[in-house]
Amino acid sequence: MTNETPGRVWLISGCSSGFGRELVRAALAAGDRVMATARRPETLADLAAAGGDRVSTAAMDVTDPASIRAAVEATLAVFGRIDVLVNNAGVSVIGAVEETPVEYLRSMFDVNYFGAVELTQAVLPVMREQGNGTIVVMSSIGGLITFPGLSGYNATKHALKSLGEALSLELTPLGIRVVVVEPGMFRTQFSTSLQWTPENPAYHATSGELRKMVKSVVGQEPNDPAKGAAAIVKVLESENPPLHFLLGEDALDGLHQHHEALLADVTTWESLSRSTTIS
Repeated sequence: MTNETPGRVWLISGCSSGFGRELVRAALAAGDRVMATARRPETLADLAAAGGDRVSTAAMDVTDPASIRAAVEATLAVFGRIDVLVNNAGVSVIGAVEETPVEYLRSMFDVNYFGAVELTQAVLPVMREQGNGTIVVMSSIGGLITFPGLSGYNATKHALKSLGEALSLELTPLGIRVVVVEPGMFRTQFSTSLQWTPENPAYHATSGELRKMVKSVVGQEPNDPAKGAAAIVKVLESENPPLHFLLGEDALDGLHQHHEALLADVTTWESLSRSTTIS
């Protein structure tokens, strides 16, 4: 294929399930081309068969810089360019702060945050040379608000949100757009692929309730990932996509409640907050 072939070229991490898989399908439906990646590319055989010569697959482990470079080079070798990068690969652990070993936290940051940073760094020289491109950062409503029992996951997603905001400031003058996607609960394999830490009885009323909720909602999540992926594609087709794009009524409602509580705190303590000004 050549650069003159119609349709954008997507490079998507974490395509074996969930949003990654649905984004491949949505991009194909939009007439685009996709390099779909996963740690085990054999899990992508059905996507490759469905997409024909508009889909290629590659092995990519976002915790392995050599694997990232190889996937980027493979994308360029097959399609000649990269128009959309989707940082989608991610993992999660459920457990209160005291319940979660530090090695679990490091592992989450390696995949969710540092993996996204390394992949973005590998793609940016390509987009800068092209003079255009879009970086999609798959964060979460958990990157804007927090939940007991998801402290580590929330921390990685807050970091991704901040990464996306900083990237936008740095890349907009270069013609490269950034969209941070913040989904609520979607009916993917997310809830069944979680790691669970041993539970401390002291946290039954807080993170323990989150554990119960997650177990009860499996298969009953309120949002459709296919609709979510289609919405992301629609956003990217707009001339001025938002920096933050929330997906799902639960995400919107949660953010409104969080901001109302935050504003109430700020207002209550505003006088004392302003008291530090040098006279």
